[in-house]
Amino acid sequence: RSGRSAALRARMEERLLGARFRYLNQQLYTGSSQDAARLFRADPATFHLYHRGFERQVRRWPERPVQRIVRYLRRRPASLVVADFGCGDCTLAASVRNQVHCFDLVPLSPRVTVCDMAKVPLAAESVDVAVFCLALMGTNLQEILGEANRVLKLGGTLMVAEVASRFEDTRAFLKAMTQLGFRTVSKDLSSSYFYLLEFAKTGPARPGPAPGLRLRPCLYKRR
Repeated sequence: RSGRSAALRARMEERLLGARFRYLNQQLYTGSSQDAARLFRADPATFHLYHRGFERQVRRWPERPVQRIVRYLRRRPASLVVADFGCGDCTLAASVRNQVHCFDLVPLSPRVTVCDMAKVPLAAESVDVAVFCLALMGTNLQEILGEANRVLKLGGTLMVAEVASRFEDTRAFLKAMTQLGFRTVSKDLSSSYFYLLEFAKTGPARPGPAPGLRLRPCLYKRR
């Protein structure tokens, strides 16, 4: 009997975690990066809860996008300096020999520098590779990607792995990226789970809005 009540309690906790994760997820996708920074500063425990929910979702995928980026970096020189925007538990930094600057809203690891993704503490043109692995959240995408442009060296690489269903118009998104100073090097749209896009920095971002830079909020369904 105690076994049954423990199982029931575990199921209830799971359901509650799922509900809170969906609520937090909605907050992150419908507010700006500044709102997200404030939310987690006020209650860091919610970030841990969010990360647990996020891990549960991605565990169901046949492949983790971060592993694709790890393989990509292992083929490139280890001397390249990397900036990981929205690094989570720093899997990328732990898996490659490169120097990796890890940025996120809450430190899940001592390697993390806590900051808003639109304002990272790096000098202009100081990194070779910028990475957003399932981390393009917030309504101020142009500001966040503009920050990646600022810290990247000319000709540097921007890697974006993002949930496939978030792209409502991939061509318009790629066109908007040219306005932000990036040219598309390669795109892998073969997975129904995530797209992997590689860009090279061609110069500074051009001023003015980039209307095609839209991604749908990633709202998880109740299971």
